[in-house]
Amino acid sequence: MKIFYAVQATGNGHISRATQLYPYLQKHGEVDFFLSGNNASLDFALPLKYRSKGCSLFYSKCGGLDYWNITKNIKPYQIYSDANKLPLKNYDVIINDFDSVTALACKLQNVHSVQFGHQASFTSQNTPRPEKKSRMGEFIFKNYAPAPQNLGLHFEAYDSFIHPPIIKDEIVNATPQNLQHITVYLPSFDKECLEKAFKLIPSVVFHWFLDTVKETHTIGNITYFPVNQKEFNTSLINCEGIITGGGFETPSEALFLGKKILSIPIKKHYEQECNAAALKKMGVPVVYDVKDDFNQIIENWLNMDIIYPKVKANNIPETLEFLFDTYNVK
Repeated sequence: MKIFYAVQATGNGHISRATQLYPYLQKHGEVDFFLSGNNASLDFALPLKYRSKGCSLFYSKCGGLDYWNITKNIKPYQIYSDANKLPLKNYDVIINDFDSVTALACKLQNVHSVQFGHQASFTSQNTPRPEKKSRMGEFIFKNYAPAPQNLGLHFEAYDSFIHPPIIKDEIVNATPQNLQHITVYLPSFDKECLEKAFKLIPSVVFHWFLDTVKETHTIGNITYFPVNQKEFNTSLINCEGIITGGGFETPSEALFLGKKILSIPIKKHYEQECNAAALKKMGVPVVYDVKDDFNQIIENWLNMDIIYPKVKANNIPETLEFLFDTYNVK
């Protein structure tokens, strides 16, 4: 069997998920990967056969999206050309993790596909949304990477086709400890937006992962790390808690490990707002705007005695069997 797997690189989570799935997919056939977008900072250590600039996200300095930069970097003609060139009819199965180029290619070439991943869960209206829905956000969920079949991943099974999150083997097999540091991963925030708040709590040790850091170094109570999967896993497994955005993979892993979470969803990022709504229902504190009192918010969070529901890890062989069975390919 030949398998085409499209990975959206608007963040590191999609790449992390594809990396975990790859050895399991290989048991079903030969896998070629397509990477679309330019936001990911993780190495793509997979057999990458096709690539497109696709659509990428750009951030403002302190926790928001830069829509001007996003819009001006969209090249419709190039996207159309890239979609036309993808030889999808050479594959038995097309798996699309929320990539618009692959969705367009399937439409142009009249090829069947399955949307697989977190965003697929939002095709169900049962999946949590914020109190105020975004018409544009809902439009994107429906039209950005549509497929005739959907297999979603989320914190809980909000619908019959939604499965538990893909958790990396390193996390599943870990023995978590509390070495009393706080892991920080907030790619939409520049260093200067948060550094002052962290320094105002000298008794708390922070492990801060930043795209702009080239070498690990410590200044005061903050150790600055480059974005590195192995070091991040170690920090997360041994932390007291994590401060992160409103993404999916990192909160899923933290919940699986039983770690405290403080979520700061990216402003005007509807998917992250939806994830934050789901996390709030699970008892996770959510901060929507970082202000001068952020250090007090962190201290209050650390003093909270909250028991979070533990998230299950996906049974990957079972989920892939379900995927291939519903695709009508054995």
